[in-house]
Amino acid sequence: MTYSFISPPNAGRFVLSNATLPAAAVTGYQGLVVEGLVRADIVIADGIIAGVLPPGEAPVELAKSDLKEGMVWPCFADMHTHLDKGHIWPRNANPDGTFPGALEAVRADREAHWSAADVKKRMEFSLRSAYAHGTSLIRTHLDSLAPQHRISFEVFAEMREAWKDRIALQAVALFPMENMADAAYFADLVAVVRETGGLIGGVTRMSAALDSQLDMLFRTAADTGLDVDLHVDETDDPAAETLKAITQAVLRNRFDGKVTAGHCCSLARQDEETTKRTVDLVAEAGIAIVSLPMCNMYLQDRYCGRTPRWRGVTLFKELAAAGVATAVASDNTRDPFYAYGDLDPVEVFREAVRILHLDHPLDTAARVVTTSPADILGRPDVGRIAVGASADLVLFSARRWSEFLSRPQSDRVVLRRGKVIDRSLPDYRELDSVVGA
Repeated sequence: MTYSFISPPNAGRFVLSNATLPAAAVTGYQGLVVEGLVRADIVIADGIIAGVLPPGEAPVELAKSDLKEGMVWPCFADMHTHLDKGHIWPRNANPDGTFPGALEAVRADREAHWSAADVKKRMEFSLRSAYAHGTSLIRTHLDSLAPQHRISFEVFAEMREAWKDRIALQAVALFPMENMADAAYFADLVAVVRETGGLIGGVTRMSAALDSQLDMLFRTAADTGLDVDLHVDETDDPAAETLKAITQAVLRNRFDGKVTAGHCCSLARQDEETTKRTVDLVAEAGIAIVSLPMCNMYLQDRYCGRTPRWRGVTLFKELAAAGVATAVASDNTRDPFYAYGDLDPVEVFREAVRILHLDHPLDTAARVVTTSPADILGRPDVGRIAVGASADLVLFSARRWSEFLSRPQSDRVVLRRGKVIDRSLPDYRELDSVVGA
């Protein structure tokens, strides 16, 4: 292993001194905060954060690594991914980069290739990449049309066990809501999700049956103790208002489980009165919103020969201002829905800052890939720097936001329980046997 800028002590107890921390991801420490950044020494003992102290106040007898004001972040939470689709682009590309093109390309690839061995190979490649970048918590949506739901959830359960000491994994069943009309299929899907400890998901679409579909979904979730994570209004059509319908269904059914809605793109295409009403309902219903800025910019408003006119993302700031839990995530990786990406939350954060204007100031922006997604996923022990927390940290040579956001931070160092991990990324050639070159 090589480290480009620092090599922390290989000791049971040591100090990361003279560090700069994103204040939004720090719990229980008060210091002078300048544009969301605070200086501190971090004491690590036996893999646990034993102290977060003002610079220079760590015990002098401990071994030290001087960060020289370099940043220290907690490991990341990536709350909306598609590990089952990842890396199929070389095998089945999106012919025109559009949403319909993505749907068709994935359908064809799934029906032709998604055996357990194929899904496992690609999923493990993705997890190795995410781990090397510093991620410790991932939620993935799994395409769950029959018979794929049983294949992919079985592979997921195997991967969750194999990776439990490196990345905590959650899974959501993704399926068209209208398929609930097939009672046998839906009962089997719910059984699989319950057996695996997953969540129920789905794709909402405007239709005369939407309210009854949502009632059935939330009644089933309540009866079986499942939380809900939906794909919502991933379109530029301002008439798409399924987010509003979801809020009304949550309130109508008095559903008290956790509900997350991803994408919600059409909200940004609607008039102020409509959006204000929907945002208020989202807050009242307690629904969390995750924006997928890279994928949404790639797919939305794409028409042949025409420059896109809008950014494709939801009303992130307005939702957050209303008290809605909000976060950003990777979404798709090298598949027909997004041709690029590497499950690197630093890239996601950097692009989210630019696309969503999370800057000027950047005082709380760090939360969107750390504390906020971890809290939404029910893991308040992840994505924060706090005394007593596991020393799962990512060290950067960058000292200020301008430095952090201007380069890809490829020289970062990742600590898991206070130990440096091998950050070698898997070679794409490893996938040649399943997806081609």
